[in-house]
Amino acid sequence: MPTPNVIEPSTWSEVYEALFTDTFNSRIGRYKSRFAYRGISSAKYKLETSLMRSGSDFRRVESHLVRQFKKYAYPHVEEKGNEWFWLSVGQHYGLPTRLLDWSYSPDVALHFATANTAKFNEDGAVWMVNYKKAHQHLPDALLGVVKEEETWILTTEILGKMFETLRNLDAKGHERGDFAVFYEPPAIDPRIYNQFAYFSITSRPDLCLDDWLAKHPDLWHKVIIKKELKWELRDKLDQRNISERILFPGLGGLANWLSRYYSSK
Repeated sequence: MPTPNVIEPSTWSEVYEALFTDTFNSRIGRYKSRFAYRGISSAKYKLETSLMRSGSDFRRVESHLVRQFKKYAYPHVEEKGNEWFWLSVGQHYGLPTRLLDWSYSPDVALHFATANTAKFNEDGAVWMVNYKKAHQHLPDALLGVVKEEETWILTTEILGKMFETLRNLDAKGHERGDFAVFYEPPAIDPRIYNQFAYFSITSRPDLCLDDWLAKHPDLWHKVIIKKELKWELRDKLDQRNISERILFPGLGGLANWLSRYYSSK
């Protein structure tokens, strides 16, 4: 059943109006959004991480995955950052992690909601989460670090000041209750900045983000992308140069774009 948080636009223009709702910053008089956006090809999908979808006992294997990845990836990574840096690199290259991919860009989110033509018979969705409001739910000690840095936009370096390892993160969650953190990954690849990438991480590996968001309805909207609108949105995104060719630079992205672009309706 629809809730006030779920928006169901009927036209292309209504989709964009919904995606930019609540983005005006009255303090500075500009449209400086505090939202992270995530597009999904089916509105039925939960905000499950790749770790949750791995089919393993992910609560037990998570630390092993990260440790082994660091060990074997070490020669291939020039910068040796903290645990959050390594986790970000792993997520980028397909390691199952508790991270979720987001973007600052509603257009990028719409791309991922409409890129899979096999799902054009289903409604898609774009989740919008206000990361500033989400961070205001952090435990006091962690919120203090954010305020000291004078920014709501976190990085792997700031996360390292809040908790050194995944085990430390889990302990903070157990002490103070569940929370979620959004942060910018290091720009290790053109895909990161072309997608205007943003990551989220939760305070325990088995916490599904939409379950946490359900307890905090002031933080989010879910914009339903009706199946009847998907072709129009997809074609207009391509015309705006929002496609695999740009978001996944290289021959693979080019081939994927051409394959989809020349598919029949």
